[in-house]
Amino acid sequence: MVNSTQSEGSYTVTWDASNVASGIYIYRLQAGNKVFTRKMNLIK
Repeated sequence: MVNSTQSEGSYTVTWDASNVASGIYIYRLQAGNKVFTRKMNLIK
């Protein structure tokens, strides 16, 4: 999706999931010294 450093602010990322199967996907967000890992449930 995005693998770069961004300046501070709000961002939206759109994921084109048309070529992946339904299922649980894991995403990771790093903001400064904090890291968040969450699950995303994709249902088609």
